[in-house]
Amino acid sequence: MKAKPRDIPALLKAVPAGTRAVLVFGRDEGLVRERAEIIGKQIAPDLNDPFQVVRLGPEAVKASPSILLDEVAAISMMGGRRLVRLEGAGNESTEAVKLVLASDQGDGLLVITGGDLKPTSSLRKAVEAAKNAQAIVCYEDSAQDLFGLVQSTLSSAGLTATQDAVAYLVDNLGGDRMVSRGELEKLVLYKGADHKQVTLNDAKACVGDTAALGLNQIAEAVTAGNLKDLEKFLERAWSSSESAIAILRTLQGRLMRLHTARAHVDKGMSPTEACGKLRPPVFYAEKDKFAREVSAWSSKKLEQALDILIGAELDCKTTGNPVDVICARALLRLAKAAR
Repeated sequence: MKAKPRDIPALLKAVPAGTRAVLVFGRDEGLVRERAEIIGKQIAPDLNDPFQVVRLGPEAVKASPSILLDEVAAISMMGGRRLVRLEGAGNESTEAVKLVLASDQGDGLLVITGGDLKPTSSLRKAVEAAKNAQAIVCYEDSAQDLFGLVQSTLSSAGLTATQDAVAYLVDNLGGDRMVSRGELEKLVLYKGADHKQVTLNDAKACVGDTAALGLNQIAEAVTAGNLKDLEKFLERAWSSSESAIAILRTLQGRLMRLHTARAHVDKGMSPTEACGKLRPPVFYAEKDKFAREVSAWSSKKLEQALDILIGAELDCKTTGNPVDVICARALLRLAKAAR
């Protein structure tokens, strides 16, 4: 079955009885790993327990398709259910997974992790069609997701944060859940047990370039027409193997916020008033800059820019040409137009 977004929190607390397999996949590799581990711990609190947990890769399954069913059906030496983890799976594992879903041998749980599996993927289709399996898709964190992550992480550590600190964290954490969580854990460690409130200075001191490696900075350089910063930030992104698709989508998100604010301006609001209507709110230190960009970009130009980005993303996925070149060309075109 395909899990709906509203059903995912319940699945992370308790996978339904009778479930043979759970497929966790998507573009956010960190969130995929995190959710797979949360589900796995429902069966095996210690994911490194060799008597209760077995890890397999696509190569082992390809060499022996029956190995998945054998492991799911095996009896744990120490009692209890077994957890079988298939990591980095793709369509080459489909038939092996089907064997598990078609059998009632054993009571082990198979947890599969995969990348950005398309709707046409045979593995994804097999799991989504099975009544005894769950498919959970993981997208990059949105601003709302990041807000929730910040609040829950700080609350669990007994910390609160000022409004501007939260806004800064949401703006500077990235689309990979594991990277974002690591940055927040670093912040918690920095604060220690004696200081309960996180300030803007604390957030700036701990959360820097490693969070999303400046994807927001790339987007800001484009919309401001700052070619020098754009070149610098792109070079850093490529050197860290950042995804061209993630860069394009981050810029799409900024342009859509500009477009929303611009629509308010077209109805008679001032750029500053229009920025105040956005949710999540614009980081207070960036309000003046954002308002200037709202003034500079017309609704028509913003729509044209979004069309260019959608075309660039499609080219990245279909043409076979170097994605970094396609991405950089689109960004430079828009940055020059912004000037």
